[in-house]
Amino acid sequence: MSNFSTAQRERVTMLDVAERAGVSKASVSRFIGDDRALLSDAIALRIERAIDELGYRPNQMARGLKRGRTRLIGMLVADIRNPYSIAVMHGVETACRAHGYSLVVCNTDRDDEQERQHLALLRSYNIEGLIVNTLGHHRDELHELHREMPLVLVDRKVAGLNSDMVGLNNPQAVEMALAHLEQRGYRDLLLITEPYDGTSSRIERVSSFQAQIAQRPGLTGAVLETGADLQAQLQSFLSTPGNGPKALFCANGVAALAATTALRATGSRLFEDVGLIALDDLDWYPLVGSGITALAQPTQKIGARAFECLLRRLRGDDELARVMDFAPVLVERGSTRGVGGV
Repeated sequence: MSNFSTAQRERVTMLDVAERAGVSKASVSRFIGDDRALLSDAIALRIERAIDELGYRPNQMARGLKRGRTRLIGMLVADIRNPYSIAVMHGVETACRAHGYSLVVCNTDRDDEQERQHLALLRSYNIEGLIVNTLGHHRDELHELHREMPLVLVDRKVAGLNSDMVGLNNPQAVEMALAHLEQRGYRDLLLITEPYDGTSSRIERVSSFQAQIAQRPGLTGAVLETGADLQAQLQSFLSTPGNGPKALFCANGVAALAATTALRATGSRLFEDVGLIALDDLDWYPLVGSGITALAQPTQKIGARAFECLLRRLRGDDELARVMDFAPVLVERGSTRGVGGV
């Protein structure tokens, strides 16, 4: 076994191994690469012993660059603090690992300049493909990258970018939420969303909500964005007479947290004065009042499918871009127990 320290191992080069084994540097390169079969058993054994004695660790990045393959996949996310982003990223990373790839994640923190810098950084790493879940404000850079490598979008579309897209079936999710609330006896609904900020999934959920409310004569609905005045606006919604029992539909987990916090601040009885259903199913939902009813997104599957799409493209698939929408799963809890506790 080698007694070399970590610092010493980092200084060991391929030439050191060649000199210790009494072979050429090319032979060492063949041994640690894909051409080991070209070496005799005796030479391979000498190189193996030298590597063990010196504690040599090949530079995998350099090897990948030399061959034109790094087995690195890039992922650009808008907000790594968002539970949805974390869950999808875990799905992507698990699928990457299962196929021998590594994932490089860059968080833009919803900042355009950070997005621009990270796109340049990912390109410098010679990634083989890119998964994008961000604002997409740097369309030119994304288009240029897409000409160089496969690119898959998650949850959010980028105008004019003809690439595979994986996400939630938003119209179906809205339909499920409205049908559930209507069946439970709620009639006056309020959709709470984060500010649009050009995010296609948010815009799609709001437009679907408005269109489907118009098709349900028994329901009335309005839309409210999260922000500093959310508490006051919620108080106004609760105190203003409406079409019947009231309920909130939160368009994602971030909106659900903001709405629940604001409801507590108004002194509302959760969930007696107002019902609530939320997209995403986060760990804290069962802990609030009698539990928050959720439309759970299959985030693990979404992340895994995004990588699978990328892998097919890396293997030469040149079919037209696909859109893969997943259905949510309704998880019923006490927040939508219905009018009169039904």
